[in-house]
Amino acid sequence: MSSNTLEKLQSRFNPEAAKGMNEVFQFHFSDAGSHYLDIQDGTLGVHEGEHDDPSVSLSMSTDTLKGIMNGDINGMTAFMTGKLKATGNVMLATKLTSLFPGQ
Repeated sequence: MSSNTLEKLQSRFNPEAAKGMNEVFQFHFSDAGSHYLDIQDGTLGVHEGEHDDPSVSLSMSTDTLKGIMNGDINGMTAFMTGKLKATGNVMLATKLTSLFPGQ
């Protein structure tokens, strides 16, 4: 995943939406390896690699993530069509758009 996409996520992060959350979003990118977002009560940490106990794991391409974040792709549709695979607390994935609202 280009650090550019990660930086965009960081700049879009909405701490208000993450108040009281203690969750780890693990991303497995088909074209860019693994990264995880560690959200702890309104703070965001972005890390490379694998977390040993993520709240939810999401597998997709970086293009799919960009599309979901830009609102070009509906996350639920991506999930239904197999572009996005999720394990763990799948409902958490639906919070991504409120945690990282579009510009």
